[in-house]
Amino acid sequence: MDTILKATPLEGFKIDVLTSSGISGRLYGKPYLKGSAFKELTTNSYFRLVRPAHHGIMWPNEQDFSSDTIIWDIKNSS
Repeated sequence: MDTILKATPLEGFKIDVLTSSGISGRLYGKPYLKGSAFKELTTNSYFRLVRPAHHGIMWPNEQDFSSDTIIWDIKNSS
């Protein structure tokens, strides 16, 4: 399983990522923010607290995306 090495938050609920296998690209987070589990992420200042964790990315209150989800989004958003 790929590990997210770098997660850089950007404006518009986007995140630039780099994986351990060299995949790099942009996760478009906005489509994922509709569920109640991700409600806090709709606040820009909280969204920007993202960090790599447990192969994927995570926020302080344990919302997360797996590396599989992130890689799928990168490959299918172009």
